[in-house]
Amino acid sequence: MARVILFHKPYGVLSQFTSGGTKHPTLADYIDVPGVYAVGRLDRDSEGLLVLTDDGRLQHRLADPRYNKRKGYWVQVEGEPDQAALHALAAGVMLKDGRTAPARVRSIAPPPVPPRDPPIRFRKSVPTAWIDLEITEGRNRQVRRMTAAVGFPTLRLVRYRVEHLELGDLAPGTWREAPPGSERPDRS
Repeated sequence: MARVILFHKPYGVLSQFTSGGTKHPTLADYIDVPGVYAVGRLDRDSEGLLVLTDDGRLQHRLADPRYNKRKGYWVQVEGEPDQAALHALAAGVMLKDGRTAPARVRSIAPPPVPPRDPPIRFRKSVPTAWIDLEITEGRNRQVRRMTAAVGFPTLRLVRYRVEHLELGDLAPGTWREAPPGSERPDRS
């Protein structure tokens, strides 16, 4: 049976086990489980669910965009997106590397996430808002580029779901084994 680990990656942590010469913390600072590797990546400035597994087939099925596996993000943006911006995100946004696939998007109340350390920048004159954005691709910094393309730069990005696997109540820097059956890559 495959081993599947759900990790709440804190802000500032690299999604790899080696530092590559940087002084940033890595997965090795939090997870001492041999033979597991990250399914996809979260950039250093992003937080939330990172799935790790020892099953290469599962890793491929969850990470490869050809399989259209949904990833859900809570995104705090600068400004308050109007319906036109939300519609543009839903329809797909033109980026330098091509148009994104259609996404699911909606405005939401602030989600149940702990305060970030360090906190996001705060500007009295510019409001912020949260959106729930689900995508099936995984381009480099895609969510950040999408929100910027519609005029609402990302301030905070928290992945809460990868397909059927969810962050739940995991605290930043902690992990748990996924429930039995999570290793089935064809599960919808």
